Amino acid sequence: MAFKTDAEIARSAQMRPIGEIAAALGLQAEQFEPYGRYKAKIDPQHIFSLPPKKGRLILVTAINPTPAGEGKTTVTIGLADALNRLGKQAVVAMREPSLGPVFGIKGGAAGGGYAQVLPMEDINLHFTGDFHAIGAANNLLAAMLDNHIYQGNALDIDPKRVLWRRAVDMNDRQLRNIIGGMGKPTDGVIRPDGFDITVASEVMAVFCLARDLADLKNRLGNILVAYTKSGEAVYARDLKAHGAMAALLKDALKPNLVQTIEGTPALVHGGPFANIAHGCNSVIATRAACHLGDYVVTEAGFGADLGAEKFCDIKCRLAGLVPDATVIVATVRALKYNGGVERAKLGEENLEALGQGMPNLLKHIRNLKEVFGLPVVVALNRFVSDTEAELDLIRQACAEHGVSVALTEVWEKGGAGGADLAEAVLAAIASQPKDFRFAYDVEEPITDKIRAIAQKIYGAADVDFSSEALAEIENLKKLGLDKLPVCMAKTQYSLSDDPKRLGAPEGFRIHVRSIGVSAGAGFIVALCGNMMKMPGLPKVPAAENIDVDAEGNIQGLF
Repeated sequence: MAFKTDAEIARSAQMRPIGEIAAALGLQAEQFEPYGRYKAKIDPQHIFSLPPKKGRLILVTAINPTPAGEGKTTVTIGLADALNRLGKQAVVAMREPSLGPVFGIKGGAAGGGYAQVLPMEDINLHFTGDFHAIGAANNLLAAMLDNHIYQGNALDIDPKRVLWRRAVDMNDRQLRNIIGGMGKPTDGVIRPDGFDITVASEVMAVFCLARDLADLKNRLGNILVAYTKSGEAVYARDLKAHGAMAALLKDALKPNLVQTIEGTPALVHGGPFANIAHGCNSVIATRAACHLGDYVVTEAGFGADLGAEKFCDIKCRLAGLVPDATVIVATVRALKYNGGVERAKLGEENLEALGQGMPNLLKHIRNLKEVFGLPVVVALNRFVSDTEAELDLIRQACAEHGVSVALTEVWEKGGAGGADLAEAVLAAIASQPKDFRFAYDVEEPITDKIRAIAQKIYGAADVDFSSEALAEIENLKKLGLDKLPVCMAKTQYSLSDDPKRLGAPEGFRIHVRSIGVSAGAGFIVALCGNMMKMPGLPKVPAAENIDVDAEGNIQGLF
Protein backbone atom coordinates (compact mmCIF):
# COMPACT_ATOMS: atom_id res chain seq x y z
CA MET A 1 0.00 0.00 0.00
CA ALA A 2 1.47 3.36 -1.06
CA PHE A 3 1.10 6.08 1.55
CA LYS A 4 0.78 9.73 0.67
CA THR A 5 3.53 12.02 1.91
CA ASP A 6 2.79 14.58 4.62
CA ALA A 7 2.90 17.33 2.01
CA GLU A 8 0.45 15.49 -0.28
CA ILE A 9 -1.93 14.93 2.63
CA ALA A 10 -1.73 18.59 3.64
CA ARG A 11 -2.38 19.82 0.10
CA SER A 12 -5.39 17.54 -0.37
CA ALA A 13 -7.03 18.62 2.91
CA GLN A 14 -10.10 20.84 2.70
CA MET A 15 -9.45 23.74 5.04
CA ARG A 16 -12.32 25.71 6.53
CA PRO A 17 -12.28 29.52 6.37
CA ILE A 18 -10.60 30.85 9.49
CA GLY A 19 -13.78 32.71 10.43
CA GLU A 20 -15.53 29.35 10.91
CA ILE A 21 -12.72 28.11 13.19
CA ALA A 22 -12.92 31.32 15.20
CA ALA A 23 -16.72 31.08 15.44
CA ALA A 24 -16.40 27.54 16.79
CA LEU A 25 -14.46 29.05 19.70
CA GLY A 26 -17.15 31.65 20.28
CA LEU A 27 -15.16 34.53 18.78
CA GLN A 28 -16.86 37.45 17.06
CA ALA A 29 -15.45 39.20 13.98
CA GLU A 30 -13.90 42.02 16.02
CA GLN A 31 -11.99 39.55 18.20
CA PHE A 32 -9.69 38.19 15.51
CA GLU A 33 -7.70 39.60 12.57
CA PRO A 34 -7.56 37.40 9.44
CA TYR A 35 -4.18 36.91 7.77
CA GLY A 36 -5.58 35.63 4.51
CA ARG A 37 -8.27 32.91 4.39
CA TYR A 38 -6.79 30.34 6.76
CA LYS A 39 -4.77 32.20 9.40
CA ALA A 40 -5.67 34.83 11.97
CA LYS A 41 -4.34 36.72 14.96
CA ILE A 42 -6.58 36.77 18.02
CA ASP A 43 -6.60 39.69 20.44
CA PRO A 44 -5.96 38.33 23.95
CA GLN A 45 -7.64 41.35 25.55
CA HIS A 46 -10.87 40.39 23.81
CA ILE A 47 -10.37 36.71 24.64
CA PHE A 48 -9.94 37.25 28.37
CA SER A 49 -13.08 39.36 28.45
CA LEU A 50 -15.13 36.29 27.48
CA PRO A 51 -16.53 33.91 30.12
CA PRO A 52 -13.69 31.45 30.86
CA LYS A 53 -14.04 27.72 30.29
CA LYS A 54 -11.01 26.86 32.45
CA GLY A 55 -9.96 24.08 30.10
CA ARG A 56 -8.11 21.05 31.41
CA LEU A 57 -4.44 21.33 30.46
CA ILE A 58 -2.79 18.23 28.95
CA LEU A 59 0.99 18.30 28.45
CA VAL A 60 2.46 16.05 25.75
CA THR A 61 6.13 15.18 26.15
CA ALA A 62 8.35 12.26 25.14
CA ILE A 63 11.29 10.03 25.83
CA ASN A 64 14.69 11.34 24.75
CA PRO A 65 14.59 11.78 20.96
CA THR A 66 16.30 9.27 18.69
CA PRO A 67 16.88 8.96 14.94
CA ALA A 68 14.04 6.42 14.96
CA GLY A 69 11.54 9.22 15.62
CA GLU A 70 8.82 9.45 18.26
CA GLY A 71 6.11 11.74 16.83
CA LYS A 72 5.37 14.04 19.77
CA THR A 73 3.88 16.89 17.73
CA THR A 74 1.84 14.45 15.65
CA VAL A 75 0.42 12.87 18.81
CA THR A 76 -0.33 16.31 20.27
CA ILE A 77 -2.46 17.19 17.25
CA GLY A 78 -4.03 13.74 16.95
CA LEU A 79 -5.00 13.70 20.62
CA ALA A 80 -6.83 17.03 20.29
CA ASP A 81 -8.65 15.72 17.22
CA ALA A 82 -9.57 12.54 19.11
CA LEU A 83 -10.95 14.50 22.05
CA ASN A 84 -13.12 16.51 19.69
CA ARG A 85 -14.41 13.27 18.16
CA LEU A 86 -15.51 12.32 21.69
CA GLY A 87 -17.57 15.50 21.91
CA LYS A 88 -15.05 17.47 23.97
CA GLN A 89 -14.14 20.97 22.82
CA ALA A 90 -10.36 20.66 22.52
CA VAL A 91 -7.83 23.25 21.43
CA VAL A 92 -4.21 22.69 20.39
CA ALA A 93 -1.56 25.07 21.81
CA MET A 94 1.85 24.51 20.24
CA ARG A 95 5.04 26.22 19.10
CA GLU A 96 5.92 27.74 15.76
CA PRO A 97 8.68 25.96 13.82
CA SER A 98 12.12 27.54 13.49
CA LEU A 99 13.68 27.89 10.04
CA GLY A 100 16.91 26.45 11.45
CA PRO A 101 15.66 22.84 11.77
CA VAL A 102 13.40 23.22 8.71
CA PHE A 103 16.44 23.82 6.49
CA GLY A 104 18.83 21.80 8.65
CA ILE A 105 18.05 18.22 9.69
CA LYS A 106 14.51 17.95 11.03
CA GLY A 107 12.45 19.47 8.24
CA GLY A 108 8.91 20.66 8.99
CA ALA A 109 7.36 20.72 12.44
CA ALA A 110 3.62 20.95 11.91
CA GLY A 111 2.77 17.33 12.73
CA GLY A 112 2.53 14.56 10.18
CA GLY A 113 0.21 12.37 8.18
CA TYR A 114 -3.43 13.02 9.02
CA ALA A 115 -2.50 14.80 12.27
CA GLN A 116 -1.19 18.12 10.99
CA VAL A 117 -1.85 21.80 11.55
CA LEU A 118 -2.61 23.77 8.41
CA PRO A 119 -1.60 25.62 6.27
CA MET A 120 1.51 23.48 6.76
CA GLU A 121 3.81 25.31 4.34
CA ASP A 122 2.99 28.74 5.74
CA ILE A 123 3.49 27.58 9.33
CA ASN A 124 6.87 26.03 8.51
CA LEU A 125 8.13 29.10 6.67
CA HIS A 126 7.29 32.74 7.43
CA PHE A 127 3.81 32.17 8.93
CA THR A 128 2.58 35.54 10.26
CA GLY A 129 6.06 37.01 10.70
CA ASP A 130 6.39 36.53 14.47
CA PHE A 131 9.96 35.22 14.32
CA HIS A 132 11.03 38.06 12.05
CA ALA A 133 9.63 40.54 14.57
CA ILE A 134 11.46 38.78 17.41
CA GLY A 135 14.73 38.83 15.47
CA ALA A 136 14.23 42.51 14.62
CA ALA A 137 13.62 43.40 18.27
CA ASN A 138 16.72 41.45 19.30
CA ASN A 139 18.87 43.18 16.70
CA LEU A 140 17.45 46.63 17.44
CA LEU A 141 18.74 46.24 20.99
CA ALA A 142 22.14 45.16 19.66
CA ALA A 143 22.27 48.13 17.28
CA MET A 144 21.29 50.61 20.02
CA LEU A 145 23.89 49.16 22.38
CA ASP A 146 26.73 49.46 19.86
CA ASN A 147 25.54 52.89 18.79
CA HIS A 148 25.61 54.01 22.42
CA ILE A 149 29.24 52.92 22.72
CA TYR A 150 30.14 54.63 19.44
CA GLN A 151 28.33 57.88 20.28
CA GLY A 152 30.38 58.58 23.40
CA ASN A 153 29.47 55.72 25.75
CA ALA A 154 27.79 57.78 28.46
CA LEU A 155 27.09 54.59 30.45
CA ASP A 156 30.80 53.64 30.31
CA ILE A 157 30.01 50.18 28.89
CA ASP A 158 33.02 47.87 28.65
CA PRO A 159 33.10 46.65 25.00
CA LYS A 160 34.72 43.43 26.19
CA ARG A 161 31.88 42.75 28.63
CA VAL A 162 28.95 43.07 26.26
CA LEU A 163 26.62 40.11 26.82
CA TRP A 164 24.01 40.79 24.16
CA ARG A 165 24.39 39.01 20.82
CA ARG A 166 22.64 39.38 17.51
CA ALA A 167 20.13 36.81 16.24
CA VAL A 168 19.08 35.14 12.99
CA ASP A 169 16.58 32.30 12.59
CA MET A 170 18.94 30.01 10.70
CA ASN A 171 21.57 27.42 11.52
CA ASP A 172 24.82 29.22 10.67
CA ARG A 173 28.00 28.19 12.48
CA GLN A 174 29.95 30.88 10.63
CA LEU A 175 28.25 33.51 12.80
CA ARG A 176 28.87 31.95 16.21
CA ASN A 177 31.90 34.14 16.89
CA ILE A 178 32.70 37.26 14.88
CA ILE A 179 34.50 40.58 15.23
CA GLY A 180 32.22 43.56 14.67
CA GLY A 181 33.00 47.18 13.87
CA MET A 182 35.80 46.49 11.39
CA GLY A 183 36.55 49.13 8.77
CA LYS A 184 36.62 52.90 9.09
CA PRO A 185 36.31 54.76 12.43
CA THR A 186 32.73 55.61 11.50
CA ASP A 187 31.91 51.90 11.16
CA GLY A 188 31.63 51.37 14.91
CA VAL A 189 33.75 50.12 17.77
CA ILE A 190 35.75 46.96 17.15
CA ARG A 191 34.68 44.24 19.60
CA PRO A 192 33.98 40.51 19.77
CA ASP A 193 30.41 39.64 18.86
CA GLY A 194 28.32 36.74 17.57
CA PHE A 195 24.87 35.47 16.62
CA ASP A 196 22.45 33.12 18.35
CA ILE A 197 19.61 31.41 16.53
CA THR A 198 16.44 33.45 17.10
CA VAL A 199 14.72 30.69 19.07
CA ALA A 200 17.58 30.88 21.61
CA SER A 201 17.30 34.66 21.97
CA GLU A 202 16.15 36.00 25.31
CA VAL A 203 13.64 38.08 23.37
CA MET A 204 11.98 34.81 22.33
CA ALA A 205 11.87 33.67 25.96
CA VAL A 206 10.48 37.03 27.09
CA PHE A 207 7.90 36.89 24.29
CA CYS A 208 6.75 33.42 25.37
CA LEU A 209 6.63 34.12 29.11
CA ALA A 210 5.01 37.59 29.04
CA ARG A 211 1.46 37.83 30.41
CA ASP A 212 0.50 40.84 28.29
CA LEU A 213 1.97 43.82 26.43
CA ALA A 214 2.80 45.77 29.60
CA ASP A 215 4.55 42.75 31.10
CA LEU A 216 6.39 42.22 27.81
CA LYS A 217 7.77 45.77 27.85
CA ASN A 218 8.80 45.49 31.48
CA ARG A 219 10.60 42.19 30.86
CA LEU A 220 12.36 43.60 27.79
CA GLY A 221 13.63 46.47 29.93
CA ASN A 222 15.03 43.96 32.45
CA ILE A 223 17.30 42.26 29.91
CA LEU A 224 20.90 42.37 31.14
CA VAL A 225 23.00 43.45 28.15
CA ALA A 226 26.47 44.41 29.41
CA TYR A 227 28.65 45.57 32.29
CA THR A 228 30.37 48.90 32.75
CA LYS A 229 34.11 49.22 33.16
CA SER A 230 33.55 49.39 36.92
CA GLY A 231 31.47 46.20 36.88
CA GLU A 232 27.97 47.68 37.14
CA ALA A 233 25.11 45.95 35.29
CA VAL A 234 23.60 47.62 32.22
CA TYR A 235 20.02 46.74 31.27
CA ALA A 236 18.02 47.34 28.10
CA ARG A 237 16.02 49.97 29.95
CA ASP A 238 19.25 51.94 30.54
CA LEU A 239 19.58 52.19 26.75
CA LYS A 240 15.90 53.20 26.47
CA ALA A 241 15.44 50.36 23.98
CA HIS A 242 12.54 48.43 25.52
CA GLY A 243 9.76 50.69 24.28
CA ALA A 244 10.77 50.40 20.63
CA MET A 245 11.33 46.67 21.04
CA ALA A 246 7.81 46.28 22.42
CA ALA A 247 6.46 48.31 19.49
CA LEU A 248 8.06 45.83 17.09
CA LEU A 249 6.45 42.94 18.98
CA LYS A 250 3.00 44.46 19.58
CA ASP A 251 1.19 42.55 16.82
CA ALA A 252 3.37 39.45 17.04
CA LEU A 253 2.30 39.05 20.67
CA LYS A 254 -1.22 38.18 19.51
CA PRO A 255 -1.57 34.37 19.24
CA ASN A 256 -1.96 32.80 15.79
CA LEU A 257 -5.14 30.84 15.11
CA VAL A 258 -5.06 28.01 12.53
CA GLN A 259 -6.65 24.56 12.30
CA THR A 260 -5.83 20.87 12.15
CA ILE A 261 -6.75 18.73 9.17
CA GLU A 262 -9.92 17.78 11.07
CA GLY A 263 -10.80 21.41 11.86
CA THR A 264 -9.69 21.48 15.49
CA PRO A 265 -8.70 25.05 16.48
CA ALA A 266 -4.95 25.43 17.01
CA LEU A 267 -3.06 28.32 18.60
CA VAL A 268 0.49 28.20 17.21
CA HIS A 269 2.60 30.85 18.89
CA GLY A 270 6.23 31.29 19.95
CA GLY A 271 8.94 28.69 19.61
CA PRO A 272 11.96 28.49 21.93
CA PHE A 273 14.08 25.33 21.69
CA ALA A 274 14.02 23.09 24.77
CA ASN A 275 17.70 22.15 24.71
CA ILE A 276 18.98 25.75 24.79
CA ALA A 277 15.86 27.60 26.00
CA HIS A 278 12.65 26.72 27.88
CA GLY A 279 10.93 24.92 24.99
CA CYS A 280 7.25 25.89 25.37
CA ASN A 281 4.73 27.91 23.39
CA SER A 282 3.65 31.31 24.68
CA VAL A 283 1.93 31.78 28.03
CA ILE A 284 -0.59 34.08 26.34
CA ALA A 285 -1.58 31.37 23.83
CA THR A 286 -1.84 28.66 26.49
CA ARG A 287 -3.96 30.87 28.75
CA ALA A 288 -6.15 31.88 25.80
CA ALA A 289 -6.64 28.23 24.83
CA CYS A 290 -7.61 27.35 28.42
CA HIS A 291 -10.06 30.26 28.32
CA LEU A 292 -11.68 29.05 25.09
CA GLY A 293 -11.64 25.24 25.26
CA ASP A 294 -12.70 22.48 27.62
CA TYR A 295 -9.42 20.64 26.99
CA VAL A 296 -6.10 22.13 25.88
CA VAL A 297 -3.42 19.88 24.43
CA THR A 298 0.02 21.44 24.47
CA GLU A 299 3.56 20.15 24.08
CA ALA A 300 7.03 20.82 25.43
CA GLY A 301 10.13 20.30 23.34
CA PHE A 302 12.35 17.22 23.13
CA GLY A 303 12.39 14.70 25.99
CA ALA A 304 10.62 15.13 29.31
CA ASP A 305 13.95 15.82 31.04
CA LEU A 306 14.14 19.10 29.12
CA GLY A 307 10.77 20.35 27.86
CA ALA A 308 8.50 18.92 30.55
CA GLU A 309 10.87 19.89 33.37
CA LYS A 310 11.03 23.47 32.08
CA PHE A 311 7.29 23.53 31.43
CA CYS A 312 6.71 22.70 35.09
CA ASP A 313 9.58 24.50 36.80
CA ILE A 314 9.66 27.64 34.62
CA LYS A 315 6.45 28.16 32.65
CA CYS A 316 3.98 26.87 35.23
CA ARG A 317 5.82 28.60 38.06
CA LEU A 318 5.91 31.99 36.31
CA ALA A 319 2.42 31.78 34.76
CA GLY A 320 0.47 30.04 37.52
CA LEU A 321 -0.46 27.09 35.29
CA VAL A 322 -1.05 23.53 36.54
CA PRO A 323 -1.20 20.54 34.15
CA ASP A 324 -4.07 18.14 34.65
CA ALA A 325 -2.33 15.22 32.93
CA THR A 326 0.80 14.36 30.98
CA VAL A 327 1.37 12.12 27.98
CA ILE A 328 4.78 10.57 27.29
CA VAL A 329 5.23 9.64 23.63
CA ALA A 330 7.41 6.64 22.78
CA THR A 331 7.85 4.03 20.08
CA VAL A 332 9.04 0.45 20.19
CA ARG A 333 11.70 1.40 17.66
CA ALA A 334 13.04 4.30 19.72
CA LEU A 335 13.20 2.19 22.87
CA LYS A 336 15.13 -0.52 21.02
CA TYR A 337 17.51 2.18 19.78
CA ASN A 338 18.03 3.17 23.42
CA GLY A 339 18.79 -0.49 24.02
CA GLY A 340 21.65 -0.47 21.51
CA VAL A 341 20.02 -1.66 18.26
CA GLU A 342 21.35 -0.19 15.03
CA ARG A 343 18.89 1.96 13.13
CA ALA A 344 18.82 -0.44 10.17
CA LYS A 345 17.66 -3.31 12.42
CA LEU A 346 14.95 -1.53 14.39
CA GLY A 347 12.21 -3.32 12.44
CA GLU A 348 13.30 -6.71 13.81
CA GLU A 349 11.82 -8.09 17.04
CA ASN A 350 14.37 -7.75 19.84
CA LEU A 351 12.91 -8.16 23.31
CA GLU A 352 16.31 -8.06 25.00
CA ALA A 353 17.22 -4.68 23.50
CA LEU A 354 13.70 -3.38 24.19
CA GLY A 355 14.11 -4.34 27.83
CA GLN A 356 17.46 -2.56 27.96
CA GLY A 357 15.93 0.58 26.45
CA MET A 358 12.84 0.63 28.70
CA PRO A 359 14.60 2.39 31.63
CA ASN A 360 14.59 5.61 29.60
CA LEU A 361 10.80 5.60 29.43
CA LEU A 362 10.43 4.46 33.03
CA LYS A 363 12.71 7.25 34.27
CA HIS A 364 10.52 9.86 32.58
CA ILE A 365 7.41 8.23 34.05
CA ARG A 366 8.89 8.35 37.58
CA ASN A 367 9.90 11.98 37.13
CA LEU A 368 6.44 13.15 36.12
CA LYS A 369 4.64 11.05 38.73
CA GLU A 370 7.00 11.26 41.70
CA VAL A 371 8.87 14.56 41.23
CA PHE A 372 6.06 16.68 39.75
CA GLY A 373 3.07 14.73 41.09
CA LEU A 374 1.20 14.49 37.78
CA PRO A 375 -1.02 11.82 36.17
CA VAL A 376 0.76 10.05 33.31
CA VAL A 377 -0.31 8.12 30.21
CA VAL A 378 2.11 6.55 27.72
CA ALA A 379 1.27 7.06 24.04
CA LEU A 380 2.91 4.36 21.96
CA ASN A 381 3.10 5.34 18.33
CA ARG A 382 2.54 2.05 16.54
CA PHE A 383 4.62 0.84 13.57
CA VAL A 384 3.75 -2.16 11.41
CA SER A 385 6.98 -3.84 12.55
CA ASP A 386 5.93 -3.80 16.23
CA THR A 387 5.17 -7.28 17.55
CA GLU A 388 2.64 -8.23 20.19
CA ALA A 389 5.43 -9.54 22.40
CA GLU A 390 7.16 -6.15 22.27
CA LEU A 391 3.95 -4.28 22.98
CA ASP A 392 3.14 -6.57 25.90
CA LEU A 393 6.59 -6.01 27.41
CA ILE A 394 5.99 -2.25 27.41
CA ARG A 395 2.45 -2.57 28.76
CA GLN A 396 3.61 -4.78 31.62
CA ALA A 397 6.54 -2.52 32.59
CA CYS A 398 4.32 0.57 32.58
CA ALA A 399 1.55 -1.17 34.51
CA GLU A 400 4.05 -1.88 37.28
CA HIS A 401 4.42 1.90 37.56
CA GLY A 402 0.65 2.47 37.60
CA VAL A 403 0.56 3.88 34.07
CA SER A 404 -1.59 2.77 31.15
CA VAL A 405 -0.34 2.47 27.58
CA ALA A 406 -2.43 3.58 24.62
CA LEU A 407 -1.49 2.62 21.08
CA THR A 408 -1.81 5.51 18.66
CA GLU A 409 -2.12 5.53 14.89
CA VAL A 410 -2.84 9.21 14.38
CA TRP A 411 -0.37 9.61 11.50
CA GLU A 412 -2.39 7.16 9.40
CA LYS A 413 -5.89 7.67 10.84
CA GLY A 414 -5.98 11.16 12.33
CA GLY A 415 -8.21 11.60 15.37
CA ALA A 416 -9.71 8.13 14.90
CA GLY A 417 -6.25 6.68 15.55
CA GLY A 418 -6.05 8.50 18.89
CA ALA A 419 -9.34 7.33 20.37
CA ASP A 420 -7.73 4.96 22.88
CA LEU A 421 -5.28 7.64 23.95
CA ALA A 422 -8.05 10.20 24.44
CA GLU A 423 -10.03 7.75 26.59
CA ALA A 424 -6.90 6.92 28.62
CA VAL A 425 -6.13 10.60 29.22
CA LEU A 426 -9.68 11.34 30.33
CA ALA A 427 -9.52 8.35 32.67
CA ALA A 428 -6.17 9.49 34.07
CA ILE A 429 -7.53 12.97 34.77
CA ALA A 430 -10.53 11.45 36.54
CA SER A 431 -8.76 8.74 38.54
CA GLN A 432 -5.04 9.35 38.96
CA PRO A 433 -4.09 11.57 41.90
CA LYS A 434 -2.61 14.99 41.14
CA ASP A 435 -0.34 16.75 43.63
CA PHE A 436 1.54 19.21 41.45
CA ARG A 437 4.84 20.49 42.80
CA PHE A 438 8.16 21.81 41.54
CA ALA A 439 11.50 20.02 41.47
CA TYR A 440 13.14 22.72 43.61
CA ASP A 441 12.51 25.89 45.59
CA VAL A 442 13.64 29.06 43.77
CA GLU A 443 14.92 30.46 47.09
CA GLU A 444 17.62 27.78 47.19
CA PRO A 445 21.17 28.64 46.08
CA ILE A 446 21.80 28.36 42.34
CA THR A 447 24.11 25.36 42.79
CA ASP A 448 21.44 23.53 44.78
CA LYS A 449 18.75 24.21 42.17
CA ILE A 450 20.97 22.87 39.41
CA ARG A 451 21.92 19.87 41.53
CA ALA A 452 18.23 19.13 42.22
CA ILE A 453 17.46 19.02 38.48
CA ALA A 454 20.55 16.93 37.71
CA GLN A 455 19.94 14.39 40.45
CA LYS A 456 16.13 14.20 40.57
CA ILE A 457 15.37 14.54 36.84
CA TYR A 458 18.50 13.28 35.06
CA GLY A 459 19.63 10.72 37.65
CA ALA A 460 23.13 12.22 37.91
CA ALA A 461 25.47 11.42 40.77
CA ASP A 462 26.47 15.08 41.11
CA VAL A 463 27.33 18.30 39.27
CA ASP A 464 30.73 19.77 38.41
CA PHE A 465 30.92 23.56 38.02
CA SER A 466 33.70 25.28 36.11
CA SER A 467 35.52 28.11 37.86
CA GLU A 468 33.91 30.49 35.36
CA ALA A 469 30.45 29.21 36.28
CA LEU A 470 31.10 29.56 40.01
CA ALA A 471 32.37 33.12 39.52
CA GLU A 472 29.21 34.07 37.62
CA ILE A 473 27.04 32.49 40.33
CA GLU A 474 28.70 34.81 42.85
CA ASN A 475 28.11 37.75 40.49
CA LEU A 476 24.38 36.92 40.18
CA LYS A 477 24.12 36.85 43.98
CA LYS A 478 25.54 40.38 44.11
CA LEU A 479 23.04 41.52 41.46
CA GLY A 480 20.14 39.97 43.39
CA LEU A 481 19.35 37.67 40.43
CA ASP A 482 20.01 34.34 42.14
CA LYS A 483 16.40 33.64 43.23
CA LEU A 484 15.17 32.69 39.76
CA PRO A 485 14.30 29.30 38.27
CA VAL A 486 16.98 27.52 36.24
CA CYS A 487 16.93 26.74 32.52
CA MET A 488 19.34 23.90 31.76
CA ALA A 489 20.98 24.02 28.33
CA LYS A 490 21.77 20.35 27.74
CA THR A 491 21.80 17.80 24.95
CA GLN A 492 18.35 16.43 24.15
CA TYR A 493 19.63 12.99 23.19
CA SER A 494 20.55 11.75 26.65
CA LEU A 495 19.55 12.17 30.27
CA SER A 496 23.23 13.01 30.78
CA ASP A 497 25.17 15.81 29.06
CA ASP A 498 26.82 13.25 26.76
CA PRO A 499 24.59 12.60 23.70
CA LYS A 500 26.01 9.09 23.30
CA ARG A 501 24.89 7.83 26.73
CA LEU A 502 21.46 6.39 25.92
CA GLY A 503 18.87 4.68 28.09
CA ALA A 504 18.93 5.72 31.73
CA PRO A 505 22.62 6.03 32.65
CA GLU A 506 23.72 6.08 36.28
CA GLY A 507 26.74 7.39 38.16
CA PHE A 508 27.44 10.18 35.66
CA ARG A 509 28.16 13.81 36.47
CA ILE A 510 26.67 16.89 34.82
CA HIS A 511 29.29 19.44 33.74
CA VAL A 512 28.18 23.08 33.97
CA ARG A 513 30.70 25.05 31.97
CA SER A 514 29.07 28.48 32.22
CA ILE A 515 26.22 30.33 33.89
CA GLY A 516 24.21 33.19 32.44
CA VAL A 517 21.02 35.00 33.28
CA SER A 518 17.99 35.88 31.20
CA ALA A 519 16.85 38.53 33.64
CA GLY A 520 14.03 39.72 31.40
CA ALA A 521 12.66 36.23 30.86
CA GLY A 522 13.16 35.51 34.53
CA PHE A 523 15.49 32.51 34.62
CA ILE A 524 19.13 31.52 35.05
CA VAL A 525 20.78 29.58 32.22
CA ALA A 526 23.22 26.74 32.96
CA LEU A 527 25.20 25.75 29.87
CA CYS A 528 26.13 22.06 30.12
CA GLY A 529 28.52 19.88 28.14
CA ASN A 530 29.08 21.08 24.59
CA MET A 531 25.79 22.92 24.09
CA MET A 532 25.80 26.14 22.06
CA LYS A 533 23.14 28.68 21.09
CA MET A 534 23.84 28.71 17.36
CA PRO A 535 23.52 25.32 15.62
CA GLY A 536 25.27 24.51 12.37
CA LEU A 537 23.94 22.89 9.21
CA PRO A 538 24.70 19.19 8.63
CA LYS A 539 26.86 17.96 5.76
CA VAL A 540 23.71 17.48 3.66
CA PRO A 541 21.16 20.11 4.81
CA ALA A 542 17.45 19.50 4.34
CA ALA A 543 17.49 22.73 2.32
CA GLU A 544 19.12 20.84 -0.58
CA ASN A 545 15.88 18.88 -1.02
CA ILE A 546 13.51 21.85 -0.79
CA ASP A 547 12.36 23.44 -4.03
CA VAL A 548 9.46 25.30 -5.60
CA ASP A 549 8.03 24.66 -9.07
CA ALA A 550 6.79 27.16 -11.65
CA GLU A 551 3.27 27.03 -10.17
CA GLY A 552 4.57 27.93 -6.71
CA ASN A 553 4.20 24.45 -5.21
CA ILE A 554 6.86 23.78 -2.56
CA GLN A 555 8.47 20.36 -2.39
CA GLY A 556 10.68 18.81 0.26
CA LEU A 557 9.40 20.47 3.43
CA PHE A 558 8.30 16.99 4.57
